[in-house]
Amino acid sequence: MQARPDRASTPLLAVEDLHVSYGGVPALYGLSFEVHAGEVVALVGANGAGKSTTLRAISGLIPPDSGSIRLDDRQLNRMPPHAIAALGIAHVPEGRRIFSRLSVLQNLLLGSYARTARSTEQQTLEEVLTLFPRLRERLHQPAGTLSGGEQQMLAIGRGLMLRPRLLMLDEPSLGLAPLIVEGIFDVVRTLSASGMTILLIEQNVQETLMLAHRAYVLQVGQIVATGAGVDLLQSDLVRRAYLGL
Repeated sequence: MQARPDRASTPLLAVEDLHVSYGGVPALYGLSFEVHAGEVVALVGANGAGKSTTLRAISGLIPPDSGSIRLDDRQLNRMPPHAIAALGIAHVPEGRRIFSRLSVLQNLLLGSYARTARSTEQQTLEEVLTLFPRLRERLHQPAGTLSGGEQQMLAIGRGLMLRPRLLMLDEPSLGLAPLIVEGIFDVVRTLSASGMTILLIEQNVQETLMLAHRAYVLQVGQIVATGAGVDLLQSDLVRRAYLGL
């Protein structure tokens, strides 16, 4: 893992005292955390801890009940998802959510709809296809004909077409074969080495904490531990709850 980026500056993303509920049932209770430019930050926790809810709130898919979400010093609360994406936040959701009847190329180009991304669309497309050579081989196939691993590559590639300032990945290895999983982690390492800022949710806790500069542990909508990823690997809480040790 590369050296931790300098965190003396203002965070790229700042979430403060975030409360979110579904139909009146609380899901997040006063969540606060930061992501600085160039960092990989992981959110770790069991199913139902509120990890995906956090990403959905940041990307505008769920309105927060209270609290603050800022990109630089710009308040994101109540902004529509397309406006948040246009500011440079790409959300690759759990389950991939590709358009199965459209071609691989059409899916990728949908990711560059924002004005800031359109001017470099062809350059970004070439970068994505270099990162995922298998997508180049299947560029004109319907996306629904791809394997699960290829669909995940497509989902990440579509997010990268935005040329994001912050890439949010929700369970990128879910349901994939071990060899494909390692390939996905290699891609995340490559993106991190290039300086991309990443907020990561991932079921493979050990691999994730080895990769992340910092991590936050969530339990029932609250942060119960935080620290450098490698340090949390030695935490009794993490070892008992998530590593089976």
